[in-house]
Amino acid sequence: MKLRSSFSSLDASGSPTYDGAPAVPSLREVHRTISVAHLGFWRKLFAFSGPGFLVAVGYMDPGNWATDIAGGSRFAYTLIFVLMLSNLMAILLQTLSARLGIVTQHDLAQACRAHYSRRTSLVLWVFCEIAISACDLAEVIGSAIALNLLFHIPLLWGVCLTALDVLVILYLQHRGFRYLEAIVVVLIATIGLCYLIEIIWVKPDFLGIARGFVPTAQLFTDREMLYIAIGMLGATVMPHNLYLHSSLVQTRAIERTREGLRTAIRYNFIDSALALNFAFFINAAILIMAAATFYRHGMNQIAEIQDAYHTLAPLLGIPLASFLFAVALLCSGQNSTLTGTLAGQIVMEGFLNLRLPPWLRRLITRLIAIVPAIICVVFYGQRGTAQLLLLSQVILSLQLSFAVIPLVQFTGDRNKMGEFVNPAWVKVLAWLTAVAIAGLNAYLLVLTFRGWLS
Repeated sequence: MKLRSSFSSLDASGSPTYDGAPAVPSLREVHRTISVAHLGFWRKLFAFSGPGFLVAVGYMDPGNWATDIAGGSRFAYTLIFVLMLSNLMAILLQTLSARLGIVTQHDLAQACRAHYSRRTSLVLWVFCEIAISACDLAEVIGSAIALNLLFHIPLLWGVCLTALDVLVILYLQHRGFRYLEAIVVVLIATIGLCYLIEIIWVKPDFLGIARGFVPTAQLFTDREMLYIAIGMLGATVMPHNLYLHSSLVQTRAIERTREGLRTAIRYNFIDSALALNFAFFINAAILIMAAATFYRHGMNQIAEIQDAYHTLAPLLGIPLASFLFAVALLCSGQNSTLTGTLAGQIVMEGFLNLRLPPWLRRLITRLIAIVPAIICVVFYGQRGTAQLLLLSQVILSLQLSFAVIPLVQFTGDRNKMGEFVNPAWVKVLAWLTAVAIAGLNAYLLVLTFRGWLS
């Protein structure tokens, strides 16, 4: 079955109305619940703001922390340009995801189910569910580590406590979607504030930071640097975010006209650019903190979150530094679990047209993540959590292309996008990005498996 054209009727003036919505909309309980009509620029921008920040959460989750800390402690500021490149890729792909949802009124999962055969859709669904579970695993471990560092709660109990966030999500969904967006933005702001203070305390080399934005040939001669750089790229662009964003933009009650869609695409681009650039600031701040603290003191092997926490305060002479680090980690983990709920719901409903109560869907996803985390903590303790975080990022890398390629294909198809199809230069850039991501992640997998076998 093919995805039908994005418009299905004409208005009184003969213009397409772009109203080819599916029978059951994505996230139907909040579909088109937020009004954006008849507002000035700033109020309209505020009304459209939100989906980009929910998506940006995935770009600063605990799974990214280890690669940022390792990169900063081993190579100082050299790999900042890799984070910048990852951010540009993320902005491009998330913009395409938002455009797909706005124009076709299908999220990426629904579009895959409508376009591909049932067998192919099922394969894509399985891969995506594995990726979401892997991401959820990183969030479980990150939150458990933060609870252990802040309150000395054993890791095993911390892993179990993370399942209670189901209650928080149910409460926020009951109050309204804007409440969910608000709590996510508050948690992101808390992370940003913590790292702003950290950056002030560590007194980084600003000239070194500026040089870090310039690519270096050393990346292709130093195998360890290349490995970490590919890890940063692979851990930054999250596959489930592409499904998530194409659904979240449909919570706005936009006008289904040519001008209405153009307005929605423009404001969602601003929302995404602001949110993802803020995520870039967070990731860069983690790397800069590691470079200015650990690399400066010759501690080049700091790669685990717990090691960074325990050595940060002694090196800076500021006990509060480690506390803020752990607070930011806890906010990061909990923030990611909120968006993971929505992503899981969207993927299951979009691919299978199977609808479960949100609490049941979240509980299933949580248990899938908690079981391997409990096994790892019981048998390997704290040192095993680092390997589990690495494994979760490898799994995400493996699945990424299965989300990127359909997205680029659909947004470049005039039959689906009408006049909002990607221009030729965007098609070229998008396919180059898809090929680069696939190649880099394949190479990352080869390096990772070699490391495990050696």
